Amino acid sequence: MTEFWLISAPGDKTCQQTWDKMMVATTRTNNLSANNKFNIPDLKVGTLDVLVGLSDELAKLDTFVESVVKKVAQYMADVLEDSRDKVQENLLANGVDLVTYITRFQWDMAKYPIKQSLKNISEIISKQATQIDNDLKARASAYNNLKGNLQNLERKNAGSLLTRSLADIVKKEDFVLDSEYLITMLVVVPKTSYADWQKTYETLAEMVVPRSTKLLFEDNDSGLFSVTLFRKAVDDFKHKARENKFTVRDFQYNEEEMKADKEEMTRLSTDKKKQFGPLVRWLKVNFSEAFIAWIHIKALRVFVESVLRYGLPVNFQAMLLQPNKKNMKKLREVLYDLYKHLDSSAAIIDASMDIPGLNLSQQEYYPYVYYKIDCNLLDFKV
Repeated sequence: MTEFWLISAPGDKTCQQTWDKMMVATTRTNNLSANNKFNIPDLKVGTLDVLVGLSDELAKLDTFVESVVKKVAQYMADVLEDSRDKVQENLLANGVDLVTYITRFQWDMAKYPIKQSLKNISEIISKQATQIDNDLKARASAYNNLKGNLQNLERKNAGSLLTRSLADIVKKEDFVLDSEYLITMLVVVPKTSYADWQKTYETLAEMVVPRSTKLLFEDNDSGLFSVTLFRKAVDDFKHKARENKFTVRDFQYNEEEMKADKEEMTRLSTDKKKQFGPLVRWLKVNFSEAFIAWIHIKALRVFVESVLRYGLPVNFQAMLLQPNKKNMKKLREVLYDLYKHLDSSAAIIDASMDIPGLNLSQQEYYPYVYYKIDCNLLDFKV
């Protein structure tokens, strides 16, 4: 279960008492959640007006940075392709797994100096996340182009004889080259029609060279045959072949072109390998940066919301709960009982009550400050 509830409640006589009460209610007798204190430093409060405006801005920033975190994680999974089981071990924050980072959260004073105003700190995070988002777009676009071009070439060299490139199948000696009158054609014949082909190919048009057919290559369904004829009979031959369900491949032997294709494939393959390592390293570093930024936004939101709800001087305890999946509803009820005195209006719209016509799914409201942190960042299960 990688869902956390980040909540706060005002200090009773002390913040420690608030923590002890919550622990007794949720763990001592009923094991509803695993809990940690969530350490938020003494941030600059500023004016009430600024806090109200900042509350909305932080909500938008939270959504944006979460989307950046998910994009980087998802792209990591795309780049690792066949090693998707390795994705999770690459998604670290500050060198530790995400659960460890969140449960032992410490504010990063170097990145986000607390002497700055809350607005400045949120702007630092916003700029950082925007930069990561833009860089990701540029890097992903370059790598995807390379990968797409390579896949197109690989596709050309695979698939059925009707569509695949024939460059790696045929050899120079399979063709009559540089003849003014003669030409070698390549024909795809279904395996079930080999006997028909041998019987009829010489009569599909006038001027087919007798006994000139040769089987060059087979796949599961068909064979590739060469046949030599006079150039003036080509159109007639193609037409008759089609009537007999033989497919003439449009192919001219050109050594230079074939060599260029092979070199292009080698080049793309080498480029992809060269870019892979640095790209994965960049994704790891920037996933960590984005995730750390995201959790700092959660901390900012808890701080701002707690000051707005519980007033000054700043006196609240932030707490991180990891709910036991089976007991989530029960945990909500216990927290509601514990904190309903904080806000009488929350009694009417407690989200654990199902009131028809009242859609609380978008904006869950509880008598205590609450934000969810979901660490399940990928669209697939690893």
